[in-house]
Amino acid sequence: MHSHLRCTGRTVTKNLCSQLRNLFVECDGKQLDSGHRSGSMADVAKKIQEHLGVESGYHTIPKSRDDLLKFHPQQEDLPERSMKDSHTTALVDLKSDPLMRQLFVNGSGFLRMGKIMEQLDLIAVWICHRHVYLPKLPKGVPLPYTFVTLFIDHAKFLVQKFKPDVDLQFTGSVSWTGQSSMEVTTYVRQNEEALARAIFIVGGRNATNSGPAPINPLKPQNELEECFHSGALERQGRREKRKQGSSSLLQPTREEEKVMYDLFLRTKGSDGATADGCLPPDCRWISDWHRSTILHPFPESRNASNTIFSGFIIRNATETSYIAASLYGGSYAVIQFISDVTFTQQIPVHSFMKTTAYIVYTHGKYIQLMTAVKSLDAVNFTEVHTNALHLTYKVDRPVPEIMPSSFHEALWYLEGRRHFETFLKSLEGDNSKEGHCV
Repeated sequence: MHSHLRCTGRTVTKNLCSQLRNLFVECDGKQLDSGHRSGSMADVAKKIQEHLGVESGYHTIPKSRDDLLKFHPQQEDLPERSMKDSHTTALVDLKSDPLMRQLFVNGSGFLRMGKIMEQLDLIAVWICHRHVYLPKLPKGVPLPYTFVTLFIDHAKFLVQKFKPDVDLQFTGSVSWTGQSSMEVTTYVRQNEEALARAIFIVGGRNATNSGPAPINPLKPQNELEECFHSGALERQGRREKRKQGSSSLLQPTREEEKVMYDLFLRTKGSDGATADGCLPPDCRWISDWHRSTILHPFPESRNASNTIFSGFIIRNATETSYIAASLYGGSYAVIQFISDVTFTQQIPVHSFMKTTAYIVYTHGKYIQLMTAVKSLDAVNFTEVHTNALHLTYKVDRPVPEIMPSSFHEALWYLEGRRHFETFLKSLEGDNSKEGHCV
């Protein structure tokens, strides 16, 4: 039997609580700032394009980058870098630019969180550009790299609603490096107050995106950088453990098996013979509560590899989940947390994109969703799973309880429950000295 303790009103294993605390290690509330400014987020997008030497306009057959492969570096050619080297800040002018404000607000006058995530993904890629330094690269030669978002460890929203008429500051730095990947810690602020943090894992690829590319090693330069790096090492260790145990991730624990059995008892009906289950009062079936959207991405949303920009995928998946959560809760839903966003396949620029948000777990005023993204081939319309997101929303009233009606849905329910417990642990960190780096 596991030893247990209480984590914000719910019971989880002691080992899990310890792991979750490592997600939100605070560096005495201090903020890393190199003083570097990258202009506006529009400037950031332009800088990335120029850095890679990507031609402007759309071409069905992009300009070949094969000639850049000869500049592919060896690991020993790459000097160490500090967090300060990659740190930067870029702005979105909401205060004085009404057209920009129109792009970022929703119908209720608050900021679009999907749009915020899209911009955080963009600044994360630019931070990778700033980190990678090739001393032997001739002047004027484009960077012989491609950067691909592999994973989002988590995104935490610290306030209920952002202000629609205050400028947004997007900032961050590389916080960990592997042989060909980087962890990038990003923030969005208003008036220097941290409103959200997102941690991305970005892969370094060669100029033609046909193989991995080495990354400059990260070496912290002071106590503050050491603190941030320590937290990043904890997260990377957790990710490695999850990868090693990936084959058993969906296997229920003994406690979860009991949860599943209790759910079955509640839905089997008084005679125990109802084949499709009996829905308890004030409950809804998972199978009845999902919402799908099919989009036609256009070249304006492509990246340098002529596939759909990961930020576009995140934005639309987040907005589909917002619709589903709001409809389920009967009021405007407010995003709280995103965790374990995977990118398993790229979406070609000529494909359609399908996002489906499933309500998989509920607790009080909280709604936990699993949102799946698929690529639909525009020629034969075959579907390929490309992404999965786990999102926590909150509404202003208690919601009906969601219930699984099959073993498959019960596994979704348990996975949603796990992600919700991760979110609850982040709240416990906010209410103690163990907050998170700001």
